[in-house]
Amino acid sequence: MSDLFKLYADRVLALAADIPLTDPIDAPSHHATARAPLCGSNISVALRLKGDKIAAFSQSVHACALGQASAAIFAGQVIGRTAEEVQALREALADMLKGGPVPGAPFGDYEVLQAARDYPNRHASILLAPDATLKALRGTT
Repeated sequence: MSDLFKLYADRVLALAADIPLTDPIDAPSHHATARAPLCGSNISVALRLKGDKIAAFSQSVHACALGQASAAIFAGQVIGRTAEEVQALREALADMLKGGPVPGAPFGDYEVLQAARDYPNRHASILLAPDATLKALRGTT
């Protein structure tokens, strides 16, 4: 079991060290910030839509390694997603953290965060990227 824990810990840290889409985008049409009250982690996002799909995305991440890893996974797949897809991911991710299955493709990399199920005080940090994106898409800051 310790080898499995080490594998997951190494993968979480690798994701946290290489968060994509952190450069600001030109002329964002939507933006919002979400904060995890228990730990103080926060993520600000800016995005631009083309039709109903996210065409450009940027994030500023100030979170624990779990929140950073989640933001990295999210950013790797967010371009081209609709609000409905982001909402479905958010629900699937919250369900996974309560013991449900890993979110389906293209968000299967969230499996690396299954070990966080036992740490409910970190769940809000893991949900920050989709939460901030949904706030932005709804026009709430």
